[in-house]
Amino acid sequence: MKLVLASNNAKKLKELSALFGALPIELVTQGSLGVAEADEPHITFVENALAKARHAAQATGLPAIADDSGLCVDALGGHPGVQSAVFAPLQAPEGLEREARRALQDEANNALLLQRLAGQTQRRASFVCALVALRSADDPEPLIAFRRWGGEILSARQGQGGFGYDPLMFIPAFGQTVAELAPDVKNAHSHRALAAAQMVALMRGAWGL
Repeated sequence: MKLVLASNNAKKLKELSALFGALPIELVTQGSLGVAEADEPHITFVENALAKARHAAQATGLPAIADDSGLCVDALGGHPGVQSAVFAPLQAPEGLEREARRALQDEANNALLLQRLAGQTQRRASFVCALVALRSADDPEPLIAFRRWGGEILSARQGQGGFGYDPLMFIPAFGQTVAELAPDVKNAHSHRALAAAQMVALMRGAWGL
């Protein structure tokens, strides 16, 4: 089965392809099929993931899957939440390549998070992932997986791996930030890994894969 990923993020495609490796599916990005990214107007992860999956399924006529994920910080009332990817205002040079722009945005987001948490002793946070899969744009029975990965926000970045807030998110069980974890460890324990495992079970049961 060809399954459209409602994202143009190459790193997300690689990560999810590995996580869904147990299923007989071929995961392709909507961008490779000429589909633009959908609007994400909602305030919850599940609503945005559903909107993105419907958009991809409608545009391609294929089954689709979307994830909406981000960082929820207790001391900030759950923010940055669905705005995690664009938490900080960014003024980037015109014509900047997508991955370079994303790296600048990540840096700005991390800086703003540290600023907002300055002086805070309560630094608990969770990476959150909602995955939604649809057989078609009008599928009345979307499959929904939702998982959290808890930790705490450090006062300075540690590690060179991963992306986004990974250098600030410390996982006590491993004694490392997400950016310091080996890829296979991250893929086995992350919020996206947990949600993907739940989604694999849902697809096997509901879709007979």
